[in-house]
Amino acid sequence: MTLPRSTRRTFLQTAGAVLVASAAPNAQRAPAGGYDAFEKSIRELQADMASGATTAVGLVRFYLRRIAAFDQAGPRLNAVLALNPRAEAVAAALDAERRRGRTRGLLHGIPVLIKDNLDTTDMPTTGGCLALSGRVPREDAFQVRRLREAGAVILGKVNLHELALGLTTVSSLGGQTLNPYDLSRAPGGSSGGSGAAAAANFAAFTVGTDTSGSIRIPASHNAIVGLRPSAGLSSRSGVIPFGHTQDSVGPMARTVADVAAVLDATVGHDPADPVTAESSGKTPASYLSSLREDALRGARLGVLAELFGAAPEDQPVAAVVRRAVADMTARGAIAVEVMVPNLGARLMASNLLTQELKFDLRDYLRRPPAAAVTSLDALLVSGLHTAQFQAFIEGANALPDDYPAGDDYRLRLAAREALRRAVVEVMDANRLDALVYPTTRRIAPLVGGNQLGSNAALSAQSGCPAITVPAGVVEGGFPVGVELLSRPFSEPLLLALAFAYEQATKRRRPPASAPRGVGHQVRRVPAVTPPATSRVVRIDVEATSAQAVPASTADFRVVARLQVEEQTRRLSYTLSPAGPGRAGIAGVYLHRRAQRPNGGVAHILTKRLEGRMTGTVTLLETELADLKAGRCYLAAVSRQSPLVGVRADLEWPAG
Repeated sequence: MTLPRSTRRTFLQTAGAVLVASAAPNAQRAPAGGYDAFEKSIRELQADMASGATTAVGLVRFYLRRIAAFDQAGPRLNAVLALNPRAEAVAAALDAERRRGRTRGLLHGIPVLIKDNLDTTDMPTTGGCLALSGRVPREDAFQVRRLREAGAVILGKVNLHELALGLTTVSSLGGQTLNPYDLSRAPGGSSGGSGAAAAANFAAFTVGTDTSGSIRIPASHNAIVGLRPSAGLSSRSGVIPFGHTQDSVGPMARTVADVAAVLDATVGHDPADPVTAESSGKTPASYLSSLREDALRGARLGVLAELFGAAPEDQPVAAVVRRAVADMTARGAIAVEVMVPNLGARLMASNLLTQELKFDLRDYLRRPPAAAVTSLDALLVSGLHTAQFQAFIEGANALPDDYPAGDDYRLRLAAREALRRAVVEVMDANRLDALVYPTTRRIAPLVGGNQLGSNAALSAQSGCPAITVPAGVVEGGFPVGVELLSRPFSEPLLLALAFAYEQATKRRRPPASAPRGVGHQVRRVPAVTPPATSRVVRIDVEATSAQAVPASTADFRVVARLQVEEQTRRLSYTLSPAGPGRAGIAGVYLHRRAQRPNGGVAHILTKRLEGRMTGTVTLLETELADLKAGRCYLAAVSRQSPLVGVRADLEWPAG
């Protein structure tokens, strides 16, 4: 039975109240410190608040301690981009509601971290992009508003691959997020901050977005659960767009039940996102009620052998996922190998990764309050973006202004419909409940590398929902996810199958880099001292407003001494502020130029320069080559505006 949205929300609020109201008068008895929320589910946290074992304020403080210990110190995962200064006050108000006998449901008082491409009125929304720094939207994204209404505490915003345009989670504003299971590797992307934060227990759950794998790939690489909902189930209004046809928003958490609980609070029709009208009459009273431990018994699963890969590099992940399929059949599922005819060609024909970006992003950037840059071209001109996606956005920007009215775009939309029909026809012909395959055929790349082997396009381009669940690890301990995909609006079935597999196998393990106790910090390996015979090159510069492109009004300067050890590519730097406006300096950055006068950020040297400081970064081989070729410069921006800054070109000394 499907209930109207208003009835469903009343049902959920009542169900949550039954769980917590009886103990509400005792909620103020929470201990002052020492509560341990590590790896606890939303339901467990809610029960502990109901019994008085903790409070919403206690949960906020617990997660803040972990962020301080493991994100800002210890392994320095760098997943959290900004913390909400009002989080504790919001939590205290929710605790007061509980003491008065009112709770809003399972998310009442539960801290969440939000990907920084969802609009929030109490924090900047930047997409991790330096050009958008400081921009605070006037309205919350629909999903954020729903979470607040459900009683969730917005703890902060997490890093992402800049503007959600990549799979390794590096941004000009946030830098590189690290994978908590292997600090030398990326966490996946673009919701890598969401994935790493959930894995490391920085919040009870996180929210991500998925245009072509950006929820599911980080879920796979961080041993968590991630759901890409059916097209039309979850609103995208108030989200910095990649492309309106493929964009989606979804929950990321350590358990399937937590994903279901968040889905209950966030799905539904939003007039600001017309596609959500398709969900009318297609949502259950509660996704949580669909979870069954015996859901695999008799389920028919189609194994898409083509997506397991044939290259030697694909086999470690393929072996883990085939074991996952065997685990499912051991619990009563029936697995049959199937194929979608011409799948590779269909995926290529239906791809819309760059075709809408130029136009959708432009419309978003021009909404009040307008950003410092209001188009892809202006962003490229500014250089206030990550160098990593320069070529990608140059390609998107090159599309003609009338592209959406052209034949190529219409053919791609038609190909998406054909892909969806082909998937459903294969499932119907074989009486399948779901398709199963690896989320991605390869583990995460080393930092600086590119993600290979993604299978995420099948869900993104067909509009069918897909869920990724921890399936185990490859040799060496890196996590692998198994993905289940089904017909549009079949989330209850997908969640049930995923829940049954999760409960039978319990493959998730927390990362060793962020253990239970915050006193046991995992520290980085000290940098290797360069050989005495290795050449060290010194570059002294002074960045000024006159050298900025275009020249700016900045009344500060930055004096810099750089030393580059060629063999290890280690760049050491000393930075000093100067000039009458020195107190207004924000960040200092190393940029790489391509074909334009300005180029993207290669390294964040500091996010705020308040006095003389030193540091080191390790350059990639390509970055060192650009530095030697004179294609790099040092720049600093003002706290007033990222468009106000200073610059100094870096010249490699002769000989």
